[in-house]
Amino acid sequence: MSTAGTGLYGERPWLARYREDYPTDITPEFDSMLALFEASLARAPQTEIVKYFDGSITLARLDELSDAFAVALTERGFAKGDRLATYLQNIPQALIAVIGTWKAGGIVVSINPMSRERELTTLLGDCGATAILAQDDLWEIAKSVVPDTVVRIAWTTSPLEYQTRHDERLFTGVQAFTPEGTEDLATVLEAAAGKEPDPVELGPDDVAFLGYTSGTTGPPKGAMNTHRNVVFNAQTYRDWIKLDESDTVLGVAPLFHITGVVGHIAIALLLPAPLVLAYRFDPGVMLDAIREHRPTFSIGSITVFIALMNIDGVQREDLGSFRRIYSGGAPIPPSTVKAFSDQFGIYIHNFYGLTETNSPSHGVPFEGDAPVDEASGALSVGVPIFSTTVAIVRDDGTPADVGEVGEIVTRGPQVVPGYWNKPEETQNALRAPDGSVALFTGDVGYMDDKGWFYVVDRKKDQINAGGYKVWPREVEDVLYEHPAVREAAVVGVPDEYRGETVKAFVSVRPGQDVTPDELIAFCKERMSAYKYPRQVELLDEIPKTVTGKLLRRELRGR
Repeated sequence: MSTAGTGLYGERPWLARYREDYPTDITPEFDSMLALFEASLARAPQTEIVKYFDGSITLARLDELSDAFAVALTERGFAKGDRLATYLQNIPQALIAVIGTWKAGGIVVSINPMSRERELTTLLGDCGATAILAQDDLWEIAKSVVPDTVVRIAWTTSPLEYQTRHDERLFTGVQAFTPEGTEDLATVLEAAAGKEPDPVELGPDDVAFLGYTSGTTGPPKGAMNTHRNVVFNAQTYRDWIKLDESDTVLGVAPLFHITGVVGHIAIALLLPAPLVLAYRFDPGVMLDAIREHRPTFSIGSITVFIALMNIDGVQREDLGSFRRIYSGGAPIPPSTVKAFSDQFGIYIHNFYGLTETNSPSHGVPFEGDAPVDEASGALSVGVPIFSTTVAIVRDDGTPADVGEVGEIVTRGPQVVPGYWNKPEETQNALRAPDGSVALFTGDVGYMDDKGWFYVVDRKKDQINAGGYKVWPREVEDVLYEHPAVREAAVVGVPDEYRGETVKAFVSVRPGQDVTPDELIAFCKERMSAYKYPRQVELLDEIPKTVTGKLLRRELRGR
């Protein structure tokens, strides 16, 4: 067997887990995301593609605004292949920028709005962006960085645009302004209104997005998410989850993240169907958006759904419009899936993937339940999606046996061809020995005898306690079974006797009370002696990234 997924897994045993109406393989219907957008525009121009509080934008209006965006870019010297960085929260201008940049032949570089000077310097320098669209209130950070980059087009915009409600929970004290040294996007678009950009040719291998990720190791790298990659996984969402134009997508994931790019923007454009945005995730605000816009589908980190569960006074009918919910980006405790289903009557399906796989490489078939491994208690992340092969390999590169833990290696149309200007990193993480593109994920997992896959943890997060291997996720899943636990994160900390020992950080559900000793005893009853946490620290909040991933690195630093 090559590590690209042939031989032992070449027969794709997981296909037996597919629904009867699932194809084994799919072919992208469009050569580019721009072609996909144009097809949806021709089919349903009056679809409200964005809903933002009390405002909305139709596909036809998005076409006009993105035309003006592209014209304004090209008038300022932006050319095919140039990069435009977006430094925004979840606001409608993100879609205008994405479509407008593609119409100008460019590449979108989506930057985390939580990034500060150091991160912004690294990302803008690496991608060589010549243009940036930033929120006006984020320009205070960007202004000290931009002069030392090749950025020569600087536009800013306000989150107050495209709505009039000005929800005080998010916008108290917020005022629109145009920072010195920038142009106001609304003024730019008004000046170019009614103009059409020159046609550009975008093909499957052209880069649509640069998604920055630390990948398997090291500093941030720009994953070159091609138009083929994004179109393929947009269709995967549609066909795997059975979505159509009657659906409404709730945008709980950040639009800079690959889940937001593919699971929100790309799928909404493909169907086409409304994408509900609410600036940034605030549980109460998001609950009100659900009540108002009645979305039918969403995908986000499990921490999003934990937060919704814990809103005081939330009712089963509040989430009654949902027909499908998927989660990805962070491990899902089986106990949380059950608790959410008991509370709202909705089963949370698993998706698993990385930035380098354009969101999913694995998924739980729609309307099916994921099995829980009896030995470890882990919830399956599903089976490889359409046209995808996956292998589990040992440290020496040889194929692991069924049920044996090893590194997950993925090959398929969703896997990026490489990292931006990083040939060595591309070779290390994205090339199989036979020369094909295969992603060595850095995630450790296994496949059972029925073709279900389980992710144990990141290789780098393994704890070595007195010579015994402990995976944080297994301990976290046990902690989540305790009724008082809202969130849990487990790390290895130095220990004089064991070398490293297990420590858990826990936040408690509202109205619940529990002591560290009680949690240690709870785990001790349910786990091997070397696995249960010797230390538990209670926190008001577990530190997380904006995408909901637990910041174990920060916790270890404590």
